[in-house]
Amino acid sequence: MEPLTLEPADVADGETWEDVIVVETSLTGIDARALGFSDSEFDGTDLSGAKLQNLFLGDCRLRGANLANTVVRNGSMRRVGFDGCRLTGFTWTGGDAHESSFADCRADMASFESSRLTHVSFSDCDLREADLRSARMEAVRFERCDLSGADLRGARLERCEMRGCTLDGLRGVDRLRGVAMPWDDILAAAGLFAGEIGVRVLED
Repeated sequence: MEPLTLEPADVADGETWEDVIVVETSLTGIDARALGFSDSEFDGTDLSGAKLQNLFLGDCRLRGANLANTVVRNGSMRRVGFDGCRLTGFTWTGGDAHESSFADCRADMASFESSRLTHVSFSDCDLREADLRSARMEAVRFERCDLSGADLRGARLERCEMRGCTLDGLRGVDRLRGVAMPWDDILAAAGLFAGEIGVRVLED
């Protein structure tokens, strides 16, 4: 791979890069359309506050990247890995994510509203108050994630799994119908499920 350092002026609408390593790059607040990267890596790249339309990522890996408050609309990712990235307030709406993974990422208040996620995994991620409204999730796994206050209203989940997750204050609990969970996790969330269906607790 060829090392590449980008400047804001280099990121013109419609540019595509292949087989590069993006290093020592700060693109905070850029506003661009139809950017594409394939077979590429991002090490410590700062894209915080960027506005990106129709972003395409294929066979890419992002390590320690900062995408806080980055807004991506109608984006597409295929076989992309996010490792240790900051995704606070990250927005990926109306987009598509396939065979991708998020590991050890801070993604509180992130949004995947109205996006389609297939064969995607979230592991050891902070997803507090994440917006997953009207998302379409198929074969998505959440492992040891904090989903406190996350919003699933209107979402559709098929063949999804949750393991060791925190679900306190989850909104749209009814959308979990059909989700696979270990028995211990089901017991831990019993109060949440009971509240959803209106079960009253009897005092001794």
